[in-house]
Amino acid sequence: MFKEFKTFIMRGNVLDLAIGVIIGAAFGKIVDSLVNDILNPVIGLALGKVDFSNLFVSLNGEIYATIADAKKAAAPTLNYGMFVNAVIQFVIVAFVIFMIVKQVNRLMPAPAPPPPAPATKDCPECTSAIPAKAKRCPQCTCALA
Repeated sequence: MFKEFKTFIMRGNVLDLAIGVIIGAAFGKIVDSLVNDILNPVIGLALGKVDFSNLFVSLNGEIYATIADAKKAAAPTLNYGMFVNAVIQFVIVAFVIFMIVKQVNRLMPAPAPPPPAPATKDCPECTSAIPAKAKRCPQCTCALA
């Protein structure tokens, strides 16, 4: 069983997946920092000093200055600002992945074109070569499918 497990782990696609997950997690932290530390302050300033991470609605009807205050009071909140942050992060990640895939596809060799269709085929009755689009053999007059 250990030998089978070792064979499974050492296959290329399992290692590639593991490496992808590790790099993806690190990339996620970079994007998180980019959104929270660089983009959101700029967007918030452009929209009149809005801090997206602190936008929420208290569901119990009370008014709290910050999400932290609401959490301290154990109040249920609808944190739509965090959702805005998540959407911005998703758009950035999707755009970066799109750009990477686009560049990789550009660097990869183009696939070979499919071979051209044969110009002739053999008659099933007399085995003579006839045009591929023929519906009847000109030699034996056999109907072709």
